[in-house]
Amino acid sequence: MTTHRIACPPTLNQETGRALLDDAKKEPVARGEAILLDFAQTRKMDARGGAWVVALADYAYANSAEFRWEGEQGDVADFVALIEPGLHPETRKQREAEGFTTHVGASALAIAAEVREFAGLVVDATYWTLIGPLEGRGFRWGLWTDELYEMGVRAIRINFLMNFLLGLTIAMMSAAQLREFGLGIYVANLVMIGFARELAAIMTAVVVSARTGAAIAAELATMKVQEEIDALQGMGLNVSQFLVAPKLLALLVVMPCLTALGMLAGIAGGSVWGVLVLEIRLDAWLNQTLSAATLDDIWQGMAKSLAFAVVIVLIGCHNGLRVRGGSRGVGLMTTRAVVMDIFAIVVIDMMFATLFYYVLE
Repeated sequence: MTTHRIACPPTLNQETGRALLDDAKKEPVARGEAILLDFAQTRKMDARGGAWVVALADYAYANSAEFRWEGEQGDVADFVALIEPGLHPETRKQREAEGFTTHVGASALAIAAEVREFAGLVVDATYWTLIGPLEGRGFRWGLWTDELYEMGVRAIRINFLMNFLLGLTIAMMSAAQLREFGLGIYVANLVMIGFARELAAIMTAVVVSARTGAAIAAELATMKVQEEIDALQGMGLNVSQFLVAPKLLALLVVMPCLTALGMLAGIAGGSVWGVLVLEIRLDAWLNQTLSAATLDDIWQGMAKSLAFAVVIVLIGCHNGLRVRGGSRGVGLMTTRAVVMDIFAIVVIDMMFATLFYYVLE
C-alpha cells in the first residue's frame, strides 16, 4: 500500500494548515493508498490549524484512502486527541424504513401532544383574560392599550382599502349578471347582505391574521429563541397573564370594530360602482341598501368576528411559544401561524353557516 507522508510545519495555524492541504492535493491519492501526517516537528497548533487537519482527513476519506498520523507530542498531542473524533471516517447507520403503522402512530402522538399544549394555552388565556382580573390578580392595562393601537388603529387603512376593493369587485361582477334583467338596483341588496353576513368578517379576519397573527407569532417566537420566555418564567411570571391575555382582550375589542368598518367600506365600494357605472341615483342606492340591512345579518358578522379574534390570537401565541431552533424556526412558525389562522377562519365560517342556515333557520 502506497503511503503519502506529509510533514507538519512547526506551527500549525490558518495559513500553514491551508498550505498543508494544498500540498497534499498536488499529489493525488487513490483508493487503497494512505496519507500519513507526521507531527514530529510541530510544537504549536491552534483551532484553525486543527480544522485544516480535519479537512485533510476528509480529503483522504473522500478519495477512499486511509488517513493516519504520528509523532504528536505535548500540547499538540492533547489537541490531536481533542479533534480525533473528526479524524475518523464517518460511520452512518442507515435508518430503518419506517413502517406505515409506526408513521401513523408517531404522527398521532405528535398531534395529541400539540392539542394538549393548545388546550392548556386556551385554559390559561381564558382564566387570565376573563377571571383573573375580576379576582384582583392583575392585568397589564398599559400593554393592552398599546395592543389596541397596534392591532386596531394601525390596521384601519389597510382593512378599509381591502374591503372597499372587495365591495367594488363584488358589485362589478354581480352587476354584469343582473343588468341583463334590468335588476341593477338589487346589486345594493347583494353587497349589503354579503358584507353584513360574510365578506366583512372574512376579509377583516384574513387581513388581521396576515398582519396581527403573524406579528404575534414572530414576537413570541423571537422571545422564546432569545430565552426571554424562560427568564419570565424564572422570575415567577405567568406567560399567559403577562403576554397572551392583553393581546386576546385587545383583539376581542378591536375585531368587531374593524369588521363594522369593513362593512361600511365594502358598501362604499359597491356604491361607487352602482352610482358611477350603473348610473343609479345615490339616494335610491342608499335606500335600497338600508332596506336590505337587518340586525340578524349584522349580528352574524359580529359573532363571527369575535370567534375569529380568539383563534387568531391563540394560534399565533401557540405557534410562537412552541418554536424550535433559531431565526429559521421563527420564520417557519410565523408562516405556520398564518396558514393555520386562515384554515381555522374558513372552518369556523363553515360552522357558523351550518348553525345559522340549517340549525337556527
